Amino acid sequence: MIAKSLKGRSAAMDPGIWSKLPPELLELILSFLPLKTLLNLRSTCKHFKSLVFSPSFISKYSSASLFSSFFLLSHPQCYSNFPLYDTTRGAWRKLALPLSFLPPSAAQFNLLSSCNGLFCFSLPNSSSFLVCNLLAKSSRPIQFPFFPFAFEMLTLVSTPHGYKIFLLCSKFSSNYAFVYDSKVHSWRQFDGFQLLLADNFHQEGASFNGSLYFATPEPFSVVCFDLENGKWENLDTEMPRELTFVRLVSNTDEGKLYMVGGIGRNGISRSMKLWEMGDGGNWVEVERLPELMCRKFMSVCYHNYEHVYCFWHQGMICVCCHTWPEILYCKVSRRTWHWIPKCPSIPDKWSCGFRWFSFVPDLYTLA
Repeated sequence: MIAKSLKGRSAAMDPGIWSKLPPELLELILSFLPLKTLLNLRSTCKHFKSLVFSPSFISKYSSASLFSSFFLLSHPQCYSNFPLYDTTRGAWRKLALPLSFLPPSAAQFNLLSSCNGLFCFSLPNSSSFLVCNLLAKSSRPIQFPFFPFAFEMLTLVSTPHGYKIFLLCSKFSSNYAFVYDSKVHSWRQFDGFQLLLADNFHQEGASFNGSLYFATPEPFSVVCFDLENGKWENLDTEMPRELTFVRLVSNTDEGKLYMVGGIGRNGISRSMKLWEMGDGGNWVEVERLPELMCRKFMSVCYHNYEHVYCFWHQGMICVCCHTWPEILYCKVSRRTWHWIPKCPSIPDKWSCGFRWFSFVPDLYTLA
């Protein structure tokens, strides 16, 4: 009956109906639109433009159907495009993410870190970093503290009022920690931790309770750096026995710290386990990687654990290797392990240099 009454009517919606629609119902309808369509609505009227960028709309629907979340692949031969794996739909995107909006000074860049919808690049030609929101196409250049500037273990950290950039820098016979605060747009310099630079892990810090946590080279231990006062502290906790390598990962939403480590002897891992930091500061075993998957992972990294790195993404702990184009991940809530296959657009001849990042698009995060 309704279909018959609408059959001869114009395709245009009746303004009288839409004007009487409750705002919360209109927002709900808009939340089911594809992202591309939703962004195109910004140019139709001022109300839609302000709505799409409003914090309440973003926080209300970004975790539902509004945005997907992605694994983003960086490789020296990717140039200005990054392959994307849609973790919500479980498929590779056909179109890579373009960077045409970046300034001319970004002709040469290295992708270093990601957090809360933001990415941090280094721009060697302009002696600066570039923090940008790829979805909102906004960016901010940040000059190096001095030049020449050699740094390690750069970590981009989200804060309630913006973000911070942490890094370690070797200068002359000493090393220092530098922290950039987007709230005041300036760098602060602190004493570094010499042991962290010993093996050059290229591993980011794990953000936990206002500090960054790092695993030291063998004999393995955990140290933390307070981002506010710049003080280092050794974590007084007993480490598991027979460790061959250690990586730390944090779930900032739930305030949990995890440790991924190999178990074996003489530097050869025979198994890999996952631990969670307990209330008493001790490590509680959560899960063990199945034997066949462990054999594959150890064979692709050739027991060269310096190439292994980890990161957190939407309930998953991802374990990757610079020499292998696949991701091994653990669904923490289900305690199950899985592989994400190689991107079909990656040539077989590509070898070392694979670097994966968590990409959770967020229109409201400001660079």
